[in-house]
Amino acid sequence: MRAAATNTGCAATMSTIDSVSSKYGIRTMSTSAWGLSGERIFLASSALLFIASAAVTIYSCSTMSGGMAMPGGWTMSMTWMKMPGQTWAGAAASFVAMWTVMMLAMMLPSLVPMLLSYRRCIRGTNESRLGTLSTVCGTAYFFVWVVLGAFTLGVILANAEMHRTALARSVPIITGLVFRFAGCVQLTAWKARQLGRCRLAPACVGALPERARNAWQHGIRLGVRCALCCSGFMIILLVVGAMNLVAMAILAAAITTERVAPRPAIAARVVGVAIIAVGVVAIVRALRVG
Repeated sequence: MRAAATNTGCAATMSTIDSVSSKYGIRTMSTSAWGLSGERIFLASSALLFIASAAVTIYSCSTMSGGMAMPGGWTMSMTWMKMPGQTWAGAAASFVAMWTVMMLAMMLPSLVPMLLSYRRCIRGTNESRLGTLSTVCGTAYFFVWVVLGAFTLGVILANAEMHRTALARSVPIITGLVFRFAGCVQLTAWKARQLGRCRLAPACVGALPERARNAWQHGIRLGVRCALCCSGFMIILLVVGAMNLVAMAILAAAITTERVAPRPAIAARVVGVAIIAVGVVAIVRALRVG
């Protein structure tokens, strides 16, 4: 029976449980019903987590609105500034906390389909264990994004812009060039490959053992793939301001669209063309101001 379950996957497991229950007169909920109920709980929990993280992100952005007016007609985000009486260690810890919540709000919509695929591959386990493994996998995924939080780089760039007027004046043009670069990346075969790997569902049954260590490793793999796929978007977020709410919303929508679109490569190219257009407009506007 074990070999049959391996060959036929989740469907065989459900069929076996149903047949045994019928044979011995056991009245119990079928595996498919348990799975459906579990998925509903998972989706509801994910929705609540998204709403909570989005609310905290909006609140954080509102409390950190404004910034420092810079030469060239742009404003430096307060994200990279140390508050009065705050140490750099405290500023870094505050940034990591905000970055984590922000990544939850931005990336959770695109992560949920991948976690659903993961859950369906290990559905043979009980619902409580399945929830634990899903949590471990999702935590590992966001751990990758926490590690990639570019606080040090942002502080270095902000310090250079504050002390070098010529660099500060060129920031609007550099921003436009960064947009163009990120847009061009969207049109490459490399981007298409990374997007394909990010969307790739894991093989069902046997390929993903039901252990926390394997769930963590799978989450790390998902996080790394997603980080590579979203590298252009994260560069844009860095130059426009990590706490720019409008930019976060637009980029989150673009990332989610790429993950769920029937033709992801076409969606990525459309997004790329739009980003290039924004970059061109930004450069033209900067040249006029300059």
